[in-house]
Amino acid sequence: MDGFTPIHAAIGGLMIGASAALLLLLNGRIAGISGIVGGLLQRPRGDMDWRIAFLVGMIGAPVIAALLGQPVVPDISAGWGEVLAAGFLVGIGTRYAGGCTSGHGVCGLSRGSVRSLVATLTFMAAGIVTVFVMRHVVGG
Repeated sequence: MDGFTPIHAAIGGLMIGASAALLLLLNGRIAGISGIVGGLLQRPRGDMDWRIAFLVGMIGAPVIAALLGQPVVPDISAGWGEVLAAGFLVGIGTRYAGGCTSGHGVCGLSRGSVRSLVATLTFMAAGIVTVFVMRHVVGG
């Protein structure tokens, strides 16, 4: 819990919720990152602009924060091999779950999707087990 900032976390959560709600209300689309990026890779006709804008906003926000003197500096205590393996496993899980944590956890739960509830509980359980094993079994 080092560096926990509840005000910033609440504001960030409200902004994520508002952007997901606006995307659904104004565009009829779910703000799941895997679906947005996957759609870019499939290159659907007439469906690229909002996807690009969404990703530009995600990448642009930390750039703007850095320009304003508030750089976002992630603290990742893993090597490139671990990061790539983790990303690969998350990608496989995303395909099996039919969406990512943002699609299921933010958008699916808010719509009352049982499938999203099961997926989110599975994501959370896997995360809890992983942290427990890494801290108490492996000793990281």
